[in-house]
Amino acid sequence: MPRESVAKKNAESMGLRILEDISALILHSHDLQDTLNNIVTLIARRMGSDVCSIYLLEDDGETLVLQASKGLARSAVGKVRMNTSEGLTGLVVEQRGVVALEDAPSHPRYKYFRETKEERFLSFLGLPLFERKSPAGVLIIQTIEPRSFTREEISALTTIACQISSIIMNAKLLDHIRKKEEERAFFERELEKLKTIEKSTLTGAGQTGKQRARPRMITGTAVSPGFSLGKVYIITRDSGKNILELEKAGAPAEERKRFHIALERARIETIYLEKRVVETLSKEDAAIFHTHLMILEDRGFISKVQERIDGGLGAARAVHDAVSYYVNAFSRMEDPYLRERSADMEDIGRRIIGCLAGNGPTRIILREKRIIIAEDILPSDLATLDHGKILGIITAGGDSNSHAAIMARSLGIPAVFGGKELIAGISPRDDVIIDGNTGCIFVNPESKVREEYERLHHDYHVKKRELDGLRDVPAVTTDGVRACLRANIGLLSDIRIALANGAEGVGLYRTEFPYMARNSFPTRKEQYRLYKRILEGFENLPVTIRTLDIGGDKGLPYFTCPKEDNPFMGWRSIRFSLERDDIFREQLAAVLMASVHGKANIMFPMVSSVDEIRTIRGILAEVMEELEKENHAFDRNISLGIMVELPAAVQTAHQLIKEVDFFSIGTNDLIQYTLAADRNNPKVKKYYDPYHPAVLHSIRRVAEVGMLAGKRVSLCGEMAADPVNAVLLLGMGICDFSLSAPYIPAIKQAIRKTSNRKAEEVARQALGMESGTEIRRYLQEVKRELGL
Repeated sequence: MPRESVAKKNAESMGLRILEDISALILHSHDLQDTLNNIVTLIARRMGSDVCSIYLLEDDGETLVLQASKGLARSAVGKVRMNTSEGLTGLVVEQRGVVALEDAPSHPRYKYFRETKEERFLSFLGLPLFERKSPAGVLIIQTIEPRSFTREEISALTTIACQISSIIMNAKLLDHIRKKEEERAFFERELEKLKTIEKSTLTGAGQTGKQRARPRMITGTAVSPGFSLGKVYIITRDSGKNILELEKAGAPAEERKRFHIALERARIETIYLEKRVVETLSKEDAAIFHTHLMILEDRGFISKVQERIDGGLGAARAVHDAVSYYVNAFSRMEDPYLRERSADMEDIGRRIIGCLAGNGPTRIILREKRIIIAEDILPSDLATLDHGKILGIITAGGDSNSHAAIMARSLGIPAVFGGKELIAGISPRDDVIIDGNTGCIFVNPESKVREEYERLHHDYHVKKRELDGLRDVPAVTTDGVRACLRANIGLLSDIRIALANGAEGVGLYRTEFPYMARNSFPTRKEQYRLYKRILEGFENLPVTIRTLDIGGDKGLPYFTCPKEDNPFMGWRSIRFSLERDDIFREQLAAVLMASVHGKANIMFPMVSSVDEIRTIRGILAEVMEELEKENHAFDRNISLGIMVELPAAVQTAHQLIKEVDFFSIGTNDLIQYTLAADRNNPKVKKYYDPYHPAVLHSIRRVAEVGMLAGKRVSLCGEMAADPVNAVLLLGMGICDFSLSAPYIPAIKQAIRKTSNRKAEEVARQALGMESGTEIRRYLQEVKRELGL
């Protein structure tokens, strides 16, 4: 390879390492000064220079101040000041370009500052820092020996300087917000003192001349339990439409450059969002922004935008169209958990388009406690809001699987989502009650409604304290039968929620999202790292990893599934994996490699025959042999199971159980396939009935087969989340449940206050009935009798 090519490659590699290190250190920096100190130390080390310094321009736009330095005297930081017309540093600002010198002291613009003790340094490299095209400061590198910086080094450092500019802009904003919050907190304390004095001097003050707004009730979908009463804060969001309409596309090369600068700024903003969530919640809750970073760095996503730019679109329109492509792909998916990931793509798109428009990161500041009203809540909204001031969340979009819902449950904030009518007509002057248990919203409630909800609010918190006390106790019936309650998860952020609710491991880990949130199939190594984090998050608790469940309606943005007349009964789940065994083998290898870091089980979806299981085992044996040859450690005795969600699997359960270590009954699909009723189709939703005798007898049959074989049978699905259903299922012989983590405490309480003998009686009665209506009515009586 020619020497120039080697130098270029080395410089690019050095630049990339510095950018990666800068991204990592942001998470460990506490404020602007800490960030700058870390950056200069890092660059000096990576560049092998004696000095790295950052000068920032003050608000007057003329005065440069030494803000951070590695190599110059510490006492000079904050003290050395110069006009932009002075010195080599000022020359960089004046020229708005790079100044590179081997012998700096001989240059006529050289100016010596006694405080810096920089007379020893000969070479000088200065690079301008910009904020929205205006000079913001200078990055300087100096060495004792004369050094001629190569064109490749200067190019790499120019890229780094561009990213440092964005980092400084974000850090300055955060510092400004922090100071403003401190000021506001001080004034709020003083205001409260004044209010206390005013109340003590005024008596009998009532409302006069104020007309009461008409009370009304609206119903949505309850996604996070709890009650709250208060005023509202309405989030209005710029859709970006104006930006797209006003944008005039330049030359493709210019638009590509704009896009890449905005992309890097969006990455830096995302790192700061991740950092904030780590500080306010946990690393697990912040994991969604790590996923955002993966998408922002994904070559497939970037190439889709660039293709549109090359086709003549402006950068903002190209981003909008590329993001819309992925949003539509997610929105078409049947699985609600995966469907809601479209909000993440929207969030990413808004961030990039905002950076293209020159908008800095924004933050909604709540001055008082408020119920948040919005069309939709994006992950970045919840990352920047003050959680202590959120009384509740009401949105027109989203459902219980959205990131907003997951974080609301994690924070204990009541939330109700629904259609546009849910938020229509609500104004900041209204008083609102949000009931996250039933999905009811009361606008300007009557006094009797207020009183009732105050009572319910009190009762709810008493109940919550009871449930919180059950987190570390086992789910055991009054006559000693032990049940196991595990969580359904799909994101790293689910780990903390599951453990906080007392989950005894994971009964279903959906592996689809890492495939969906990118633009090419993840590598074995990428999957291994993710599964390793999940297993380590649950320490020695069992984690059941379901293999890829896509195909049919669950397409991938980068992989086109064949068009089918009936995708629900088409090429999907295990059928896809067995035909595309190259993808299947990579996933199996990743799970096996991660298995040494915890207690992993593998589960296969939509299995219908013994032949499929034997084919799976053959492929798994070959993957194990390959890993052994590569000297990878793995658990050779890893447990294998299947999801029982097809009538064929129910009918042949006695044969299938001989081939696997466990069953998991997937009630959502089992009900759908047994009754030929699409649960997402409003026309036939009434036929989707978990209490239909055919469904209950199917569950009972599978449970009996498992008991006779001495093998575990678990149940996962929405059916497991209702306390009275848990009693019914326990009586059928199901002692292993997997459900959404926030429902675990209530299910545990139901099991602990019931005897297994009573549960068996409930099951016997229900199984003897002839209609779903009759069974439902009977279970309501049981619910009242047991106080569930």
